[in-house]
Amino acid sequence: MPVGLRHSFLISLLFLSSFSVLSNEQTESSDELTEVERVVSSRIGSSIWEQQDPYKVQYDDPYKISLFDAQNGEDSARLWSQTKSIFGYGFGVIGVIWLLPDEISNWDKDGKFLKKWGDNVTNPPVWDRDVFWINYLGHPYFGGVYYQAARKSGYRQWDSFMYSFLMSTFYWEYGVEAFAERPSIQDLVVTPVLGWVVGEYMFQTEQSILANGGKVMGKEWLGSTALFFLDPVDSLGRGINNLFDRDIVRAGTGFISVHEVPVGNNGDNETMVRYNIEYTLGSGGRQRASYQSYDYTKVTGDPVDTSIVGIGVGLGQTSLDDDWGVENATTLNASLGLYFSRKYSLRLQYARGHADDLVSGEEYTYENYGLSGQRYFQTDKDLRPFLSLGFGEEMKDQDRDRSTFVTSLGAGLYYKLNNNWSIEGEAKRLISTRYKTRDDLFSLNLIYRFNKGEWLE
Repeated sequence: MPVGLRHSFLISLLFLSSFSVLSNEQTESSDELTEVERVVSSRIGSSIWEQQDPYKVQYDDPYKISLFDAQNGEDSARLWSQTKSIFGYGFGVIGVIWLLPDEISNWDKDGKFLKKWGDNVTNPPVWDRDVFWINYLGHPYFGGVYYQAARKSGYRQWDSFMYSFLMSTFYWEYGVEAFAERPSIQDLVVTPVLGWVVGEYMFQTEQSILANGGKVMGKEWLGSTALFFLDPVDSLGRGINNLFDRDIVRAGTGFISVHEVPVGNNGDNETMVRYNIEYTLGSGGRQRASYQSYDYTKVTGDPVDTSIVGIGVGLGQTSLDDDWGVENATTLNASLGLYFSRKYSLRLQYARGHADDLVSGEEYTYENYGLSGQRYFQTDKDLRPFLSLGFGEEMKDQDRDRSTFVTSLGAGLYYKLNNNWSIEGEAKRLISTRYKTRDDLFSLNLIYRFNKGEWLE
């Protein structure tokens, strides 16, 4: 991004003219409806997992994906409607940009446009250099928006996470955004994983506010403001329904798009971040009260929730191959992963440090990052040895052209402090396929598990 580039955060709340009008096979006339006490807000989502009598579900295979085989009252039609709308709008935007003059769109239309998309999706994803708030605040937030689309269609947490993963991966990273750049390693993981945590928090908080009459600290305006930021899509839809006292809006969704737009005639660009929303229409019938208060953490018995998500931070020390030509470095480490059970976990790990050139003394940035799986032993104890296997990249001075693919082999000790906190030490060997180097990384990390943490025996 050029020096001096001005950043602006422009949120455009767009009511799309191309509403997808759903046929309603269960339309009821007003005289057939029994009058109900009007609640403060109607839910746009037709159902939630807690309302589906989930105890009838057998969790013998808790990681079974039912997203494409709804058998427990999930509203697959609602979710499919939203999915089609998202895809249609996203690629519709591409069509509109294609019709714009080249000096406005900055897109190459001489045949290289589709080739660029093909090159981006067929090359490996990269570690992007976007600013912190986009990667680790913006992406989780909108991952949470995808997540809530499924959660409010009656799906359990695991299926809602999988929906967020599929949409953020194939619709966004390998779809719309791939016309501009290669998929991002962080976005592929951070968007759905942290989006699960953020989305469930927003979902539960929203339900609690609605159960409290739509008030926060006894104030309706605080409640309305909180509901808007927790889920702006559903909040606006509820406002429309309440305004007309009719089920006008049945479902809504939202997503983010980022574009570089020209500013003035001097060649400068400005980053425009647009938040887009779209709705499907309801029957127009009278609203019915559809919310009840639940103890969300206990009612389902579902063993898979946000408790399996963990983040880690720590320090490391490298022992680099002589071919690097730099001194060893102390690194800062970070990880984000899913801890499926006491035996298995899967993590995205990142390490960064500064190393001096052995000849010139110039300081270089050293990075390694990758995906690795862990297998733990003695799982009935708090102190557990583990082995790890993974793959990733090493890089010097953020030079992507000189990065090297590596496989990693590691061993370490994991110690559970309590359900939420643990510490671990690991020694890892990184084997390069490009430069034939052998590097070692020794690390000590502190890990935090969300929600209830490691609560299952």
